[in-house]
Amino acid sequence: MQEGSIYVLRIGHRPRRDVRITTHVALVARAFGAAGFVLEGGEENLKSVRKVIGHWGGTDTFSIRAVSDPKRFVREWKKDGGKVVHLTMYGINIGGESLESMQHHGPVLVVVGAGKVERWYYENSDWNIAIGNQPHSEVAALAIFLDRLSGGLELSKGFSDAKISVIGSEHGKNVQKRLP
Repeated sequence: MQEGSIYVLRIGHRPRRDVRITTHVALVARAFGAAGFVLEGGEENLKSVRKVIGHWGGTDTFSIRAVSDPKRFVREWKKDGGKVVHLTMYGINIGGESLESMQHHGPVLVVVGAGKVERWYYENSDWNIAIGNQPHSEVAALAIFLDRLSGGLELSKGFSDAKISVIGSEHGKNVQKRLP
């Protein structure tokens, strides 16, 4: 882990229910500037994310992996000097001093839950942060959090190894494909 880097840990993945949402959490992490994505569960749940990275880029800048013991991962992260943010609607609203202090600490691990999150994560996080205190999508919460943390700079990020890229266009689609 590098100073200033951001990783996202997805906990509680339910294979029969959360496949698309977990994939979207990983893709938001990648697109919004995180350095990596860690999933509680099996490597097979990362197949579609690896495929996207292979086409759209990030193989050299965005790491993904699965872990069987996310609590151990969090403990080791903290032991190595990292800070932990738990995104939860029960936390304090993003902004102000909490956001400023996160920007000056690094590396940061963002915990994103599926289903009911164990109290252990609330107690072992440096910050429990809410993007509003109403029920909503963890995908939206992660996107807003990463955007606020980086001050919008991630939106202009590109991937040098992309085989497919989109050139913004006011009308129509402009897709560039790089031949192998």
